[in-house]
Amino acid sequence: MSGLVIDPKKCTRCGLCIQQCPFNAMAMVEGQVQINAACKMCRMCLRNCPSQAISEQTDAPQPQIDKSQWHDILVYVEHSDGRIHPVTLELIGKAQELAQVIGQQVNCLMIGDQIEAAADSLLDYGVANVYLYEDPRLKYFRADNYTEVFEDCIQRSHPTVVLVGATVSGRSLAPRTAARFRTGLTADCTVLEMRENTDLVQIRPAFGGNIMAQILNTNHRPQFATVRYKVMDAAQKQARIGQVVSCSIDSAKLDSKIEWLKIEKKEQEVNISDAEILVAVGRGVKDEKTLALIETLAQRLHAQMACSRPFVESGRYDVKKQIGLSGRTVKPKLILTFGISGAIQFTAGMKGAEKIIAVNTDPQAPIFDLAHVAVVGDAGLIAENMLKEMEGEAVCSAN
Repeated sequence: MSGLVIDPKKCTRCGLCIQQCPFNAMAMVEGQVQINAACKMCRMCLRNCPSQAISEQTDAPQPQIDKSQWHDILVYVEHSDGRIHPVTLELIGKAQELAQVIGQQVNCLMIGDQIEAAADSLLDYGVANVYLYEDPRLKYFRADNYTEVFEDCIQRSHPTVVLVGATVSGRSLAPRTAARFRTGLTADCTVLEMRENTDLVQIRPAFGGNIMAQILNTNHRPQFATVRYKVMDAAQKQARIGQVVSCSIDSAKLDSKIEWLKIEKKEQEVNISDAEILVAVGRGVKDEKTLALIETLAQRLHAQMACSRPFVESGRYDVKKQIGLSGRTVKPKLILTFGISGAIQFTAGMKGAEKIIAVNTDPQAPIFDLAHVAVVGDAGLIAENMLKEMEGEAVCSAN
C-alpha cells in the first residue's frame, strides 16, 4: 500500500503544500506538517514542494501464496444443542456448487458437546468429512475457545474457502478466526461464485445497496465469507460418501475467560424469515384504515405481516418485521407487497420469493421489474376487493 511521507529534516515549514492541497489533507500540527486520512494521493504536494521534503513510500510486494496447499470448502455448522440451524444446509448446498467448479469436496466443522448424532446426520447431504470437536467446555458458544477450535480445524484441513452463517454467533466467530490467519472476510454475501483457480468471487450490496460489489481475496487463504439465512438454496439429501472425524485439541485452549452464569431458554418468536406467505407494507400505505384492511387480508391468507424500512422508522412496526439489507432476508412461497416502491435495499432481502405480487399506484415502480404479477392501483381498494373476492363479492378495482 502506498503513502506519502514528509522528511522533517528537509521540510522548511513554508506551508505551500498545505495551501495547495485540494483535499485539506495537510495541516501544521505542533510545528510539523502532517498528512491525515483525507489524502487522495493526488501527489500535488510532492510535485510542488520546493525543498523536496515529500516522497512516496511503497510497501514491499507481498509474497505470492501457494494456492495448491489450500483445498476443499469448509462449512461451519451452526446449531443449538445439536439442532442444526437451516442456514447450515444452505451453506452446504452452495458449497457443493462451488466445489464442483474446482473438483474438490465439502467438509464441515461442528463444535459442542454430545452432538455426534447431529454431526453424523450431515453425511446425508454429501459432506466428505465432518470435523467434530466435543467437550463439556464447548457445550455453549463462547467466542474465545470456539475461535481456538476453529483455528485448529483450519490448520488441520487447509480449506481454500470457509463459509459461516451470518447469525449472531457466526458474526462474532468468523472475523476472529479470519484475523488469526491475517486473511479477509466478506460479510453478508448474497452471491458466491468460484473461479477455476480457486479464487472466490464474493458479491454483496455496497454503498447502501446502490451497487453490487465483487470482492476477491486473491493472495490470502482461506477465503472467509458469511451468508445470511434464506439467501441460498438448501442442500438436498444424497448418498453418503463421508465420515465423522473426531478431533482433539490442547486442553488448555478450551479454557475460556467467559463464564456462563445462567442459561434461559427464550420463547420461540415468530420469524418472518420462516414464513411461507408474507404480506409486506411500505411508505405508500399512509392511513390506518388501509393498513387495517391489509392486516385483515394477511389474516385471511394465514400470512405474516412484514414491512420496508420507512415503516419501521415511522414507529408503526417493529424492526423484526423489516425486510431488506438492514432487516431480515426472506424466501417465502408467496409475498404480496402494498405501497412498496422496490428500492434495492428492500428487494435484496426478498427477491428469492417463489411468487411476488406487487401493488403500487406508480406504473413505473421498480418493484414491478421483479414482480410476477403487477397491480397498478390504490392499496386500500385492492386489499378491500381481494377480501371481497375471498367472500365471493368482488368488484372491479384495479387497472
